[in-house]
Amino acid sequence: MNEDQYLKILHTYWGYEDFRGIQRQIIESIGEGRDTLGLMPTGGGKSITFQVPALAQDGVCIVITPLIALMKDQVMHLRKKGILASAIYSGMSRQEIITTLENSIFGGVKILYVSPERLSSELFVTKFRHMKVSFITVDEAHCISQWGYDFRPSYLQIADIRKLKPEVPILALTATATPTVVDDIQDRLGFSKKNVFRMSFRRKNLAYIVSHTLDKAQELLHILRDTQESAIVYVRSRRRAKEIATYLCDHQINATFYHAGLEPSIKDQRQKDWQEDRTQVMVATNAFGMGIDKPDVRVVVHIDCPDSIEAYFQEAGRAGRDGNDAYAILLYNNSDHRKLERRIADTFPEKSMIRQVYEHLAYFYQIGVGSGYGHTFEFDIDKFCRTFKHFPVQTDAALKILERSGYIHYEMDPDASARLMFLLGRNELYKLQETTPKEEAVITALLRCYGGLFTDYCYIDEGLIAQQAQLTSQQVYLILKSLSQRHIVNFIPRRKTPYITYTQNREDTERVLIPKEVYEERKEQFCQRINAMEQYATCNTICRSRQLLRYFGEKTMHECGRCDVCLAPSNDHIAPETFKKTKEVLLHLLGDGELHPIMELHQLHLPEADIQKALRYLIEEEEIILDGSRIKIKN
Repeated sequence: MNEDQYLKILHTYWGYEDFRGIQRQIIESIGEGRDTLGLMPTGGGKSITFQVPALAQDGVCIVITPLIALMKDQVMHLRKKGILASAIYSGMSRQEIITTLENSIFGGVKILYVSPERLSSELFVTKFRHMKVSFITVDEAHCISQWGYDFRPSYLQIADIRKLKPEVPILALTATATPTVVDDIQDRLGFSKKNVFRMSFRRKNLAYIVSHTLDKAQELLHILRDTQESAIVYVRSRRRAKEIATYLCDHQINATFYHAGLEPSIKDQRQKDWQEDRTQVMVATNAFGMGIDKPDVRVVVHIDCPDSIEAYFQEAGRAGRDGNDAYAILLYNNSDHRKLERRIADTFPEKSMIRQVYEHLAYFYQIGVGSGYGHTFEFDIDKFCRTFKHFPVQTDAALKILERSGYIHYEMDPDASARLMFLLGRNELYKLQETTPKEEAVITALLRCYGGLFTDYCYIDEGLIAQQAQLTSQQVYLILKSLSQRHIVNFIPRRKTPYITYTQNREDTERVLIPKEVYEERKEQFCQRINAMEQYATCNTICRSRQLLRYFGEKTMHECGRCDVCLAPSNDHIAPETFKKTKEVLLHLLGDGELHPIMELHQLHLPEADIQKALRYLIEEEEIILDGSRIKIKN
């Protein structure tokens, strides 16, 4: 495929005259059949890099992504352009999944989106063997790395799928990866040869600011009143999302909140209101933002400190994607240090506590030693914690560690959607006499919104039905229960209760082994990420943009000129020419490679402030090494 043909596809379907950044290089690489890793920051145009070559090649491109909202959104946009795209996700009936997979085999699909959890299903594997696959795309590829900030065990199944078609190339894409993670992604995906394309993570229009403030709520008001344009405020918890949104509304700022626990229809409506500027401020947990393409967000505020630079960079990067001036502001004070330290203890409780949770789980379900394998139980975490006097946050973390250690499967977010199937045929349904107008409205809404209800169970959204029937969700729920009792439908209400499956027989508690790579190594990585985040928040001597870029392995000598560090009036301000000369003098002094006492610097007859600023810079850039009260040049 030559370059002009790729351009023709780009222009025909997207209307762009040319590719941006490293898009062309990635497309040509995967088009030539080479395993390829693309590092592109948020807003860099990742989707073009697989959608264009997918249209240029025979067969179907499999796109693996954990983001169901993104799948639906991209499929809708692609279909509007006349591109054959489909997705497989929770909420589809078995027949719908079979139809989609068979369409992929017989040429009716060019781009197929699949969640990683689906890859191991017998149905998918069987159909996948018969597909002509052009290439496999792995979105959010950092999720496959145990060194990454968002490791997902389900991503490890991608390597197994690849073995079924070893000749098919793989395209991995991510917006956040340190040098270690970059290497790990390629190893875990079985790259035949290292092949990485990097786009600079530098965002010239985005000013990164850390605001040290005792009163975060008041500072947030000040920021949003100054901005008066589209904004996102990130918080740590669902409860806090509602609290902050209420606080803003009480102070005449048009805000709403968003988190994973809301009804799907409510989430969709709030997102739509915000995207169409009916709501100015979205207060949200990290459940909000993935795949959301709103280019005119002028400010992203983090009122709570994230766990990692990766998470912060990705969320902050949702500001200013239109190229105009925007701000990413982190509100920080001393209480954040204590909270971050607490997160380490909460995420990695003591091993004795983890074993105790395992033992109490067996008491909870009456599982004897040597039994339990394959048994699944609903898990009421509040009841469990009340019974055995555990804290929910640490219990949740202990169960995740037990899962990674191979003892249980802990499904925290089961497919909670309600399911429904009509028990009467279509003709019998029309002959029903004893239905109220509200029941008729619900039945009509069901038939309008969902196909296949007469042959199989379908997942339904009660909020959507309520909207269509002009009723409340509670009214819809009661009507569906009534129709179910009268054997008109079979209605299985939505269930939010997590569940636990024993993946091996119960062990004696003292024989429960928690591997080093599951506990010690991951705890160390987590601590490193927490420390890096704290260092970013508290370092007031190095340009914020340079700090972030350096974390991702990108060296730059350019000050952004826009962050709080660059703009801060300070007594140690130094002219660029003086700064350069002072650095050269220091490096000349240390040029012998020996350790020198810091006191020796006072003999250079240069202003103390100039020496201190140049010294801090050289230490931060790792050009010189600090060893107690002595320094030396780095070899």
